[in-house]
Amino acid sequence: MMQRNGGIVGNTGQPWVLRRVRLTWLSFMLFFILVFFPLIAHYYLTTIDEAGGPDKRIFGPRPGGELCEAKHVQDLCRIRESVSEELLQLEAKRQELNGEIARLNLRIEACKRSIDSAKQDLLQLKNVISQTEHSYKELMAQNQPKLSLPVRLLPDKDDPGYPPPKSAQNCHLHTCFDYARCPLTSGFPVYVYDTGSYPWGEKLDPLVKQAFASSVKSSVYVTDNPNIACLYIVLVGEIQESPSSPPASPLDLEKQLKALPYWRSDGHNHLLVHLLRKSLTQNFLYNVSTGRAAVAQSTFFERQYREGFDMVVSPLVHALSEPNFLEVPPQVPVKRKYLFTFQGEKVESLRSSLLEAPPQSFEEEMEGDPPADYDDRIIGTLKAVQDSHLDQVLVEFTCKNQPKPSLPTEWALCGEREDRLEVLKVSTFALVISPGDGQLVASAGCSMRLFEALEVGAIPVVLGDHSKLPYHHLIRWSEAVIMVPKPRITELHFLLRSISDNDLLAMRRQGRFLWETYFSTSESIFSTILASVRTSIQIPAAPIREEPAQEIPHKAGKLAGTDANMADNGDLDLGPVEVEPPYASPRFLRNFTYTAADVYRTWNRAPGPFHLFPHTPLDPVLPSEAKFLGSGTGFRPIGGGSGGSGKEFQAALGGNVPREQFTVVMLTYEREEVLMNSLERLNGLPYLNKVVVVWNSPKPPSDDLLWPDIGLPIVVVHTEKNSLNNRFLPWDAVETEAILSIDDDAHLRHDEIMFGFRVWREARDRIVGFPGRFHAWDVNHQSWLYNSNYSCELSMVLTGAAFFHKYYAYLYSYVMPQAIRDMVDEYINCEDIAMNFLVSHITRKPPIKHITGSGL
Repeated sequence: MMQRNGGIVGNTGQPWVLRRVRLTWLSFMLFFILVFFPLIAHYYLTTIDEAGGPDKRIFGPRPGGELCEAKHVQDLCRIRESVSEELLQLEAKRQELNGEIARLNLRIEACKRSIDSAKQDLLQLKNVISQTEHSYKELMAQNQPKLSLPVRLLPDKDDPGYPPPKSAQNCHLHTCFDYARCPLTSGFPVYVYDTGSYPWGEKLDPLVKQAFASSVKSSVYVTDNPNIACLYIVLVGEIQESPSSPPASPLDLEKQLKALPYWRSDGHNHLLVHLLRKSLTQNFLYNVSTGRAAVAQSTFFERQYREGFDMVVSPLVHALSEPNFLEVPPQVPVKRKYLFTFQGEKVESLRSSLLEAPPQSFEEEMEGDPPADYDDRIIGTLKAVQDSHLDQVLVEFTCKNQPKPSLPTEWALCGEREDRLEVLKVSTFALVISPGDGQLVASAGCSMRLFEALEVGAIPVVLGDHSKLPYHHLIRWSEAVIMVPKPRITELHFLLRSISDNDLLAMRRQGRFLWETYFSTSESIFSTILASVRTSIQIPAAPIREEPAQEIPHKAGKLAGTDANMADNGDLDLGPVEVEPPYASPRFLRNFTYTAADVYRTWNRAPGPFHLFPHTPLDPVLPSEAKFLGSGTGFRPIGGGSGGSGKEFQAALGGNVPREQFTVVMLTYEREEVLMNSLERLNGLPYLNKVVVVWNSPKPPSDDLLWPDIGLPIVVVHTEKNSLNNRFLPWDAVETEAILSIDDDAHLRHDEIMFGFRVWREARDRIVGFPGRFHAWDVNHQSWLYNSNYSCELSMVLTGAAFFHKYYAYLYSYVMPQAIRDMVDEYINCEDIAMNFLVSHITRKPPIKHITGSGL
């Protein structure tokens, strides 16, 4: 087997070797043919061309186009030249067609833009036509012409005389007041006698005279011309009590009154004002026949007081200084340490209260003769409440020191004023017990207790329904004072405990408003006296003054362009395409109708102490005549239409005013380039009336500064000093109710401004703006938190970009306490916080934040 196998192997290995040798030889031959043969051929052909000379070359290049001279390639050359020429022509034509296509595409795009612009213009023009038609229909439907400020009619110099009344004690306005001297459009001129022109003027208290003179100077109604006066005022008290100079007798005083130059025999249209500062017992005009002259004082007996003609006023506590509002306690918490307090002394009323035997019931007492007063029963009941310890109360019926002088049957004040205020600050209620003598209908002591309670937020509880509170014929005292008849003294404790916290806070807030508005200062008392007479005879209040705008001359430059980013509104219909001419808000459309309709609303309801109605003592009737009505929570512009909007939200820009514009008030300080850019962004803004630039720098603008022409007036106002409060001055250049207060570096798109304007028109009593802030009271740290970061909790809208009513500019500049404006000037900041607090304090509503895409 081994040999067989080996033989087999040996026989088969020989052919394999031969095949391998053959393959090697074949490969070598192929290599020789493919490599060496082309080289040999190339060499041979090159040698032939070089040996034959240049004229006999077969494979080399032929100079001078000899190749084309060859007969067999001439046709190909002609074809190539023709094709090349045609290709060049086609390329030129292709380029020409491409250029034409590009030009046509540009024309197509331009036509598309023109079509879109034409559609937008058509839509805007349709809106303008619709608004014009609506305005035309309104004008055609009006039955009365547009009113303006009334022409002032003054009385005649010569008084024609007035028939005497049957009895001076029965004087009423229609019997003792000469309306002929007070036309509705007279403006209510008031002449005030100089205290040196009558004999008892030298005996007047110097502080009272000085405070009265200061109040007279600040009044817009006082005139120096007695011939045109509607009302004549004589200051008759307070008289300095001096043993060396006793007061004049009633007969002498009557003679002195009749000797006044404009008394005209009976004193009609005269008002005798008696202001008490120290003495609470002085009744200078008692038993004095004042004729047809009205009397305004704090103390009246029943036989002396003429209902609807004479006037009960409050004492003059703060003669020459304003109250320190920082010392006024807060209105919360509602419940204080004591449920109620009373401190006073009346000697003749202690006879039965100190007896151990229980007093008779009211029913038993009423079975016999009516008692002279119920003070004994009041003392016993209040002591029983104090001894029961059900609630913490403080009642003291004897003074620790000498009591203040008082009238008979009247409770005398105890201690000094500062001590009494400290007790009232921790009292929820303050008892005011009216005099026991029913003939004493008004007393200075009760008025002083009422004044002090309202000042520190203690709710007055008046025991005795026969007392006349100050200005009771105009003020609805039931909203700030609890009036309880003396026979209900046994139910007083139950009544006070049953009042809810919400009602307590509302009464305390209303009392605070009444005190600040009508009683707090000499100016407020004098203005209240004038407003009381003016309201009674139905004369409209004088328009509140506006801040005169001292315009800085400037020259306009080139026409401002429109920033595409600021005016890109998409499909939103913002308003007319063309700039509307300036349209001021309607004015003076309710000169007289409110005098009868809103008298109680204006005198009695107020959501906060800073609030000022058009008919309060300070008498601001706004030129735009916008005011709060009812409970003070609705802000209504006077002069609009009736009913609701009647249209969809986007078409009807709010409420009862079908046509309205707004004014941009922009505060700036030496940033000319930034200011010019901001003004240019306002170009083309619909419903813009004008732009008022408050130039807050003492340095005027550059002479070569070119202001942009935005198609609307730009009024540059010069300010007396650099103050952030200038932002909120009621400039007379602002002729619209709507104000857009904006910083000179604020960036807002037109659609954002228009949306904010529409929201404001639906909420005219609130601030509607863009940058928001949050504040809250930190109970743990007993401090305020203020957050400027973006969050979901917002409580303020900064006035760097916000809409508000011009009404608030009057309140901020003329009514809000000066201490707040001084603090703004001190810190050069926080004016927007002050405005937010003011508006929310008045309306009890938060501002409205508008979410924008501008980062505000």
